[in-house]
Amino acid sequence: MSLKPEDVSRIAHLARLELNPAQSQQMLTRLNDFFQIVEQMSAVDTRGVEPLYTPLSAVHEVALRLRDDVVTEADDRQANQRSAPRVEDGLFLVPKVIE
Repeated sequence: MSLKPEDVSRIAHLARLELNPAQSQQMLTRLNDFFQIVEQMSAVDTRGVEPLYTPLSAVHEVALRLRDDVVTEADDRQANQRSAPRVEDGLFLVPKVIE
């Protein structure tokens, strides 16, 4: 995938960035370099390779330090929603912003 100068202009517009021509060209080069690396990585056959939960597990056995999944805080929903302008069934109600 190779981007064109128009693509960089559109991305900059969407990101609300003002780029001069030199910055735009530099960004084009950087983005194309990034996508080239992604293409190289995508070309590698990873079938049969187990995902690593940490890079260290490729070197030696890593024991996960997991804790029990227990509730540690009280339910303060009503207190937290007391200052909200509108609440219904425990949910914050907000004005519709998208038609």
